[in-house]
Amino acid sequence: MNNASVHIKLIIVAAIWGFGWPAGRVVATELPPIGAAWIRYVMVVLMFLGYLKWTRQWTLPSPTQWKQVACIGLFSTFLYQALFMYGMSYTAAGDASLMITLNPLFTAFLAVFFLSERMTWRLLGGLALALAGVAVLFVASPNTDIPAMERWIGNTFIAGSALAWAASSIVMKRVMTQTPNDAEGPLSPLHLTVWSSVVGLAILTPWAGFEALGASWTAPSIEAWMGIVFLALFSTVVAYVWFADGIRIIGAGPAAFYVYLVPPFGILGGQQLLGERPGASLAVAFALIVGGVLLAQSKQTSAEQAS
Repeated sequence: MNNASVHIKLIIVAAIWGFGWPAGRVVATELPPIGAAWIRYVMVVLMFLGYLKWTRQWTLPSPTQWKQVACIGLFSTFLYQALFMYGMSYTAAGDASLMITLNPLFTAFLAVFFLSERMTWRLLGGLALALAGVAVLFVASPNTDIPAMERWIGNTFIAGSALAWAASSIVMKRVMTQTPNDAEGPLSPLHLTVWSSVVGLAILTPWAGFEALGASWTAPSIEAWMGIVFLALFSTVVAYVWFADGIRIIGAGPAAFYVYLVPPFGILGGQQLLGERPGASLAVAFALIVGGVLLAQSKQTSAEQAS
């Protein structure tokens, strides 16, 4: 098979992102949420900057691009991480891994308002299917050892994190296709991610400090430290670099397919590492949410081809 190593790496990326959900659950139940996100991104930023230096890809944004990067950092690092950590302190890893699948659907809807793409009946139908899947997840999750209200609050936070990531995706699409007058060219996805992580860490820092003043800190367990390192090193740095390579070599569409393998790995990770319960309701929710996303995306592609 052509590019077999790339496809193997993308399967590993899906597994890493899937197992990131139980890792996030462990971390969020032991550490203050913003403090945990801050520790993670201190590690991430140091590793990303080291990677740029090591691969000789060190490029600074122009003043105009810094403003764009700041906007991306606000959504993709600050808001996403805050909502992710708060969500994981309430809900099950398997449930959360399904909720985040709403990300492409939110991106498609935001593109209607901010990128002048068409609102279509298939997009609305995809939303209806996905919301049906969310309803199944809310009322029939097998993870009944977590109180229903806590799961609902956590799932809502995770949906908010998906919306925050979708907003950053819209800004990134604009930035990657436009070159400001004070820049030599558009920033690559790698540079956008690295520098937005730096900005996001800067925004997280004062909140983490304020949280630390009122938090009752206890020494995290070895499992919690392993979870933070896993989220920083593997789920953020390694997985992103491999996924970006996949997009570069086989294209965005084929690479994006592997994202749909994340929820099964998330459910498996929750079962094996946290003792969460798999169940038919999770399979139904997964089918409805992913089916809704695919329905919405199929129409988006057709519209682009017709225009």
